[in-house]
Amino acid sequence: MKSEYLKYALRQLEALVRIPSPTGFTEQAARYCFYEFANLGYIPTLTQKDGVMVCLGGQENPVLLGAHIDTLGAMVKEVKSNGRLRAAKIGGLQANNAETENIIVHARNGKTFSGTFQLENASVHVNGEYDQTLRTFDNIEVVLDEKVKTAEDVRSLGINVGDFITLSPRFCVTESGFIKSRFLDDKLSAAILLTYAKYLKDEQKQPSRKVYVDFTTFEEVGHGGACIPEDVNEMISVDMGCVGDGLQCDETKVSICVMDSQGPCNRTVVNNLVEAAERAKVQYALDVYPRYGSDADVALRAGHDIRHCVVGAGVYASHGYERSHIEGLANTFDLLCSYLG
Repeated sequence: MKSEYLKYALRQLEALVRIPSPTGFTEQAARYCFYEFANLGYIPTLTQKDGVMVCLGGQENPVLLGAHIDTLGAMVKEVKSNGRLRAAKIGGLQANNAETENIIVHARNGKTFSGTFQLENASVHVNGEYDQTLRTFDNIEVVLDEKVKTAEDVRSLGINVGDFITLSPRFCVTESGFIKSRFLDDKLSAAILLTYAKYLKDEQKQPSRKVYVDFTTFEEVGHGGACIPEDVNEMISVDMGCVGDGLQCDETKVSICVMDSQGPCNRTVVNNLVEAAERAKVQYALDVYPRYGSDADVALRAGHDIRHCVVGAGVYASHGYERSHIEGLANTFDLLCSYLG
């Protein structure tokens, strides 16, 4: 991967993770991606579900590269009598991981309000049960950075049930090349696919087959990839690669999933991806994902007759403060370039 494309990918990643986009609140992120594709010279479309679909060119044997731009987050579930907020999680957000994170409440009137997720009675000098308390979204609350003491105070600001709550991404890249941020799942892949689109234009290349890119917006709640173009016969979910005990992948590699929680990936596609990885001399790992599903699984359950697989840069601490590496980003990009010709 040329350094210019790596720099572009990192710029796109930082821009994307800084756009709040929990499932159901993705319009701004979708429009950002729409205009990025348009500025590169493509003709994207916005789907009815606020996703982005674009064809990158090529002929015959159509393949869909899917990534999702929706993230974890929360929604105001209750305005409590003491002026605090009870939240309902969106997707797989973990209460013990969200604790002490800075947040923004997006009120329906367009105003935003800062705050923090805290355990109820969060002062350790007061709460003798602090370290024994199991964190759940029943006892983690939003403490607003406003002088509010009652539910009426909160509602007078325009905050109410149904308002979205977003978490600070805390994006950074270390001198050693590690990328740390919330929402690398799956905005890292979205940045890689934007970079692939730029690469094709800059290098004046055509992929060896027809290539679609689909940025979905409901993956974190299970129905992101249900609708795909009718001519597609293969789908690659470009999502995060799992890193953890019992798996071969780490943050510097691209993971090729051989089976996830829904069953085996297509054997022919897996073999072709392995051949492409070895041809390009990228660092890759084959892994079984024990607690993982993708938009490709959703497309299959929706009845699409397609081959499928999942690939992605290795990401540690998934659904939390996640970590990958620029080498994992580069290996994923190089694998896609090799696979698509």
